[in-house]
Amino acid sequence: MAAVVRLNFACRRGLKPLFLRSTLLARPLLVSHKCQEHPYQLTTRINALHVDSVSKAASRHWTAERALSVLLLAMGPVAYFNHGPIVDFSLAAALTLHGHWGVGQALTDYVHGDAKVKIAKTGLFLLSTITFSGLCYFNYNDIGICKAIALLWGK
Repeated sequence: MAAVVRLNFACRRGLKPLFLRSTLLARPLLVSHKCQEHPYQLTTRINALHVDSVSKAASRHWTAERALSVLLLAMGPVAYFNHGPIVDFSLAAALTLHGHWGVGQALTDYVHGDAKVKIAKTGLFLLSTITFSGLCYFNYNDIGICKAIALLWGK
């Protein structure tokens, strides 16, 4: 009963408790004594849509990483038994993307500082571009990834 009386007293004074607000993401800011002429309370709002969209994007990215990993497990035997340019270039793209995402996560975990992160991400992008270009060159001008895997497994 005392809590209800205190809550009622606070509501009559124009204060709204956190759990009675329209959104739980509204946070009141205190007004300093200099601004006493304006008897209103400032409120900041956090964009909840942005937080949800970032969370969904991260979840989709995680799911895509796992799907690519499973796809790579299946592409090894397919490359051995089915030689062809479609499988060669698909394997080149999948290997490059898998490596790019993996090294990108390591950079996210271990590289700190804005300038260092920017340099590391640029280096990763260049490395991934060179890797994909090299694998495509190998597929187009040499025997290709599928035949190379068959030669390695055949010995």
